[in-house]
Amino acid sequence: MQETVPIWNQAIDIWATGGWGMIALAVDAVLIFYFGFSIFFRMRGRGYHEVQKKHWIKWAKNPVTGKGPIGKMIRFVMVARNFEELRIFFGELKQTQVAPLNRDLKVMRTCVSVAPLLGLLGTVTGMLATFAALATGSGGDKTMELVASGISEALITTETGLIVALPGILFQYKLAREHQQYKSFLAQLQTICYQRLYKELRKAGEIESGE
Repeated sequence: MQETVPIWNQAIDIWATGGWGMIALAVDAVLIFYFGFSIFFRMRGRGYHEVQKKHWIKWAKNPVTGKGPIGKMIRFVMVARNFEELRIFFGELKQTQVAPLNRDLKVMRTCVSVAPLLGLLGTVTGMLATFAALATGSGGDKTMELVASGISEALITTETGLIVALPGILFQYKLAREHQQYKSFLAQLQTICYQRLYKELRKAGEIESGE
């Protein structure tokens, strides 16, 4: 525990040498992982990974037996009395299930893209501080301290921008793949529900068997 405090203090000191750009990078990092984990837990909460396709088919035949989030979705759409209503219900489902994730993924992608640029901004401000110290200083220890501070700011912000961006890119890529899998799942579920409704309508004589 005694070793942890000096390490923590040292980390704060290093962070402080990065200047004001580090505050922007900290906010950006918080946004990246806030949206990332929010998307991750919402995707996991959908439960589509845990349910096999054979269960979707069974639940589409008898929606009241459906369990969990998938069963709830099937009960929502299978009250449709015709193909047009089923299409509308799936449209509403996609608006509530897919559109918010699309929006948050775009925000996360933007934040990831901004991180290296904020690092470069810190590099520019650090170099400007270095040049200002060289131009106005008299060459003594004070000048060298200002030069060292400017160089530290330039290097630390660039490094921090990359440190924030690289895991953010990997995290965003994984979430985008899972989101694509979820959209594929919804497309398969829609096909199964269409097939089931077709059989019910044909059995009721509302459509011809050749249609």
